[in-house]
Amino acid sequence: MNLNLADAVTIATAVRAQQVSAVEVTIATLDRIAARDRALNCFTTVTSETALADAANIDRAIASGQDPGVLAGVPFAVKNLFDIAGITTLAGSKINAENPSASQDATAIARLKQAGAILVGALNMDEYAYGFVTENFHYGATRNPHDTNRIAGGSSGGSAAAVAGGMVPLTLGSDTNGSIRVPAALCGVYGLKPTYGRLSRAGAFLFASSFDHVGTFTRSVRDAAIAFDVLQGWDSRDPVCTQRPPEETQNFISAENNGTSPYNIDGLRIAIADDYFRTGAEPEALAAVERVAQALGTTQYITIPEAHRARAAAFVITACEGANLHLANLRSRPEDFDPATRDRFLAGAMIPASWYLQAQRFRSWFRDRVRAIFQHVDLILAPTTPCVAPFIGQQTIQLDEREILVRPHLGLFTQPLSFIGLPVLSVPIVRPNALPLGVQLIAAPYNEGKILQVAAMLEAENIIAALVVDRS
Repeated sequence: MNLNLADAVTIATAVRAQQVSAVEVTIATLDRIAARDRALNCFTTVTSETALADAANIDRAIASGQDPGVLAGVPFAVKNLFDIAGITTLAGSKINAENPSASQDATAIARLKQAGAILVGALNMDEYAYGFVTENFHYGATRNPHDTNRIAGGSSGGSAAAVAGGMVPLTLGSDTNGSIRVPAALCGVYGLKPTYGRLSRAGAFLFASSFDHVGTFTRSVRDAAIAFDVLQGWDSRDPVCTQRPPEETQNFISAENNGTSPYNIDGLRIAIADDYFRTGAEPEALAAVERVAQALGTTQYITIPEAHRARAAAFVITACEGANLHLANLRSRPEDFDPATRDRFLAGAMIPASWYLQAQRFRSWFRDRVRAIFQHVDLILAPTTPCVAPFIGQQTIQLDEREILVRPHLGLFTQPLSFIGLPVLSVPIVRPNALPLGVQLIAAPYNEGKILQVAAMLEAENIIAALVVDRS
C-alpha cells in the first residue's frame, strides 16, 4: 500500500485487518513529514512521542479484539489554532506563544482520537486566521506542493498543503470567510465547510465568532463524509454547536461500507450561480464550473441577489469582531503582530458601530433571500477562487482588466456563502498538467448529505479528484 497516496479509509481498513500496524503507519508518516516539510513549511509542531504512544494503543486494542474506531491508525494534523493538550495554541501568532500549554484537546481533536485517528502535529496558518495566503510573518510561508514558488492559500494553508503534499490524509482547519475552501482549491484537495454550528468549535481560537466554522481537508469524498460524521454532535462547551438532525450522511457512509453506490442524485435540482459569481474570474475558473455542470447535466442558472453587498458586509463584521477580540494587545503591543494582520485589525477597530449593526441587518435580509432560492434549488455551483495560486510575495492580480490585491480578493466567491453559514464543499477539478482549481458545491443548511452525494458521483466519473503530490 502506498501510504503517500492512500486516503484515510484505505489506511484504517488495512490497520483494522492487521495488514499494517498503526505504529508502522505512524513511523512512515513521521518520516515523510521530516523529509518533506522542509520544502513546504506546513508543520509548526510535530507530536512524535504522543503519536507513537497512541498508535501502540490502537495496535493493542486490535490485538485484544476491541473495536479501535472507524479511523483506526489514520494520521491527522490540525491548524495550530486548535488546542492540543500539553502544547501552546499559537493561532499563527507570536503573542500567543507566551500563553501556557492547553489543558485539554479541542473537541474536534478528541472526537477524531476517539475514532482511532492519530494526531501527528499542528499546522501553519495566517496569524489569527486573518488572511488567504499563509505567508506568516513569524513562522514563514507555507508553499504549494504543486509549485513551491506559489502560495498554499489560507488561512488554513498548512492544513491543505499537508494533505496535498502527501504527508497526512486528513487535517482540520477553520473557515471564516473561505479559509478552508480557498486553500483546498489552490492545493487541489477536498475542503468541507459544514453548516455554521454543525461542528463544535470548543478549544479552537476563534477569529470572528459569528462566522467561524470547523471543517476538514481530505483526499476523497468518503473521507470527508466519515470524518464529518465522527466530528458531529452537540457539545456543551460550544454554545453555537447544534444537535445533529437525521440526514443523508449516514446513508452515504452505510452505502460506502456495504460496497454499494454511495450516491443517488436523481431528482436533485442543481443550478449554476451567475451574475456576481461569473465576473471577476479567470476563464479557466469559470470553465471548471461549466465542466462540473455538464457532468451533472445542469443548464439552469440562478442569481444570488446582492452577493457583492454580502461580501462587503462580511468584511465589516469580521473586521469588527476580530479587532474587538485583540483590542487590548493592539493597544499595548502592536509591534508584536504580523504587520498585515495588525493593520487590518486596526482598521476594523475604527469601523463605526452603526456600520456593524447595518451589516448585521443586511445579513438577515440576505439569509431570507437565499433561503427562498433553496425552495426551488437543492445545490448551487460556483467557483471557489477566481484564479490559480498566486506566487509567494505577489501583491496584486489582474482580473477583468483590473489590478486588485491578492490577500482580500482570493475570497471573492467564498465570503458571501459563509456570511450566512451555508454548507459548502470545495472539490478539486481534474486538470492534467495544470495548477489546481476548485468548484464550490453549495446547499441549504444541514444538507451536507446532498453535497456529498453529488461529489461522490463526480469523483466516480473522474471529474474531481484530490491532486496529491507523490515525491517518494
